[in-house]
Amino acid sequence: MILTVTLNAALDATWSVDSLRPRTSHRVDDAQERAGGKGINVARVLGGLGHDPVATGLVGGDTGRRILDELNSARLRSEFVEVAGESRRTLAVVSRDDGDATVFNGRGPAVSAAEWQLFHRRYAALAAAARVVVLSGSAPPGLPADAYAQLVRTAAAAGALTVLDTSGPDLLRALGARPDVVKPNAEEIAAATGQADPARAAAALRSLGARTVVASAGADGLHAVTPEGTWRAVPPERLAGNPTGAGDACVAAIAAGLDAGSAWPDILRTAVALSAAAVPCPVAGEVDTTVFRRLLPRVVVEAVPPAPAR
Repeated sequence: MILTVTLNAALDATWSVDSLRPRTSHRVDDAQERAGGKGINVARVLGGLGHDPVATGLVGGDTGRRILDELNSARLRSEFVEVAGESRRTLAVVSRDDGDATVFNGRGPAVSAAEWQLFHRRYAALAAAARVVVLSGSAPPGLPADAYAQLVRTAAAAGALTVLDTSGPDLLRALGARPDVVKPNAEEIAAATGQADPARAAAALRSLGARTVVASAGADGLHAVTPEGTWRAVPPERLAGNPTGAGDACVAAIAAGLDAGSAWPDILRTAVALSAAAVPCPVAGEVDTTVFRRLLPRVVVEAVPPAPAR
């Protein structure tokens, strides 16, 4: 079983406009709203691939109940812990003329120490039944500074592999717990390491404790530094659309590959094709399976020399 964790679940709204222009009014031609947060998006993609993931995390208030109702309607198995605070909302405004998305993220509910302990007990029981645990997204206020490190250690003690997709201090504090995979994007890995070159930045994160680093660079593909070797995987073409769900699709492919025991070149090929296939979709958590099947055999994966950390 694959377990996905969304500590800061959200009710995601996606608005589509012809062109996003500052300091003017816009007509919204399409508006969608559903449960979100990176771990939930990963669970949706995994469900579309035929897996039966379990989604857990923290929700609260009327917004939290709407999140749970929507997950139930989507037939995603959920084991969320309810907190007293109100779950956040997010808004993604997608500009059709260039495919860019502007995202506004709420902060999330303040979580008490007792609520965190209740969640951690629930999480430990779920992790004991999982082969892979995905830890995605931001942490809400009130959690311990080492919350993600705690979750990585708990999963490892239960024998599960961990995939961590977060950024900033949350990422850096978790590295000492030795997550099996971390998946930053180009901006996140540069901010965490001070290295503009993704190969050097990935090597730096490994030197800090990550066992494998998969750094995404949008349409330029993935750079992966693993104990078995270093690879670059490149999509065969650029696609227009909404890029907000591409990273979550990439993480879903990594989790599915680890669950299946696949070799890293095969995992990376699937991850590039699946993340690209998310771009034409209007909302995060979906992939275009026709595009995925078309791109998969054409993704180029090549071994590259490892870069030294600096």
